[in-house]
Amino acid sequence: MGGTLNVDDTTLDKPYSQKMDLVGHFWSGKHHRVVKGLSLVTLYYTDPQGRSVPVNYRVYDKADNKSKNDYFQDVLGEVLAWGLRPTFTTGDSWYSREKNLKTVKNHQMGLMFAVETNRTVSLEKGAWVQVQKLEIPDAGLMVWLRNFGMVKLFRTRLKDQLRHYVVGLPDANAYATFERPHFKSVHDQHWKIELYHRMLKQVCNIERFQVRGAVPILNHIFAALCSFVHLQKMKFNGAIVNAYRWKCGLFNEVVATFIKDFSPDKEYLQPQFHPVVNA
Repeated sequence: MGGTLNVDDTTLDKPYSQKMDLVGHFWSGKHHRVVKGLSLVTLYYTDPQGRSVPVNYRVYDKADNKSKNDYFQDVLGEVLAWGLRPTFTTGDSWYSREKNLKTVKNHQMGLMFAVETNRTVSLEKGAWVQVQKLEIPDAGLMVWLRNFGMVKLFRTRLKDQLRHYVVGLPDANAYATFERPHFKSVHDQHWKIELYHRMLKQVCNIERFQVRGAVPILNHIFAALCSFVHLQKMKFNGAIVNAYRWKCGLFNEVVATFIKDFSPDKEYLQPQFHPVVNA
């Protein structure tokens, strides 16, 4: 019980792939354009103690004839059937469609989803306005989200970009005490999925494979996810502090031993410098 469930997707770059299963063209936040690769949709859970791991995922396959939002509905239904009961479910604007918000609400969970700047809300009946045109206090603003219901609207700034989030609570009376510090706490947990994506690529090498078939590709992705979970368990148990630092030092002893054993009597391999002689 408790904790935060996050949904997001990431694109695994495969710019040079030829005749590789599951590869398509997807928007990349890294490149800020559509690129060639695979799309991984993940549900990422953070428990009340701050420990976080992926709990369900899908790799986009056009043969399924499903959208990323359909995948979200599938994986959310599965983890709830398994018995997970998060306090909040969060996601970016891609997943803030009405059906997703209503599904989360119907399961009596709180929600925090980003919305596009042109999403319309109402402060008074019959008057609709885009969220970007509103004056939003730091503590949030109660609004009626079109085709959904009452939510609390927050605004953040990332670099030079304004972002808007809607927060829905199962208890209507709780809005009065849900202010900026509470929003920031949920938002910080929501951001952990971005750190997960980065670590998957930089430490777990999820993009580095040379197979073409769907089954070997899925096996590699599953192995990368398992390695991430194992690293998180090592961190929880205090075996490591930082996975990036641990990876950098992983082969130091092996490399040092090789150099020590190989280098004697190999001076001829060292660069030879001769003094310059003026003619």
